[in-house]
Amino acid sequence: MTRKPRGATASYREFEIHSGRRAVTTTYSSSALQAAIDHLRALGSSRDEISVLGPDTVAWRGARFVAVPVLVPSRDEH
Repeated sequence: MTRKPRGATASYREFEIHSGRRAVTTTYSSSALQAAIDHLRALGSSRDEISVLGPDTVAWRGARFVAVPVLVPSRDEH
């Protein structure tokens, strides 16, 4: 899991990155698409190897990666 960015944190959310049925990591990002791209860039892939398939989905070397927002329970659910 990556650390939550400092500074203007109000614009960041927590996302899980899924490959198939498996959650491979959790990260903070400004959008689902950016979270998926950042995950692949952290693995060492270049931008031209990553294909955007949708607002939360990218493909890299035949594999699909989907960023899913992590749901935070409301205060009423204690």
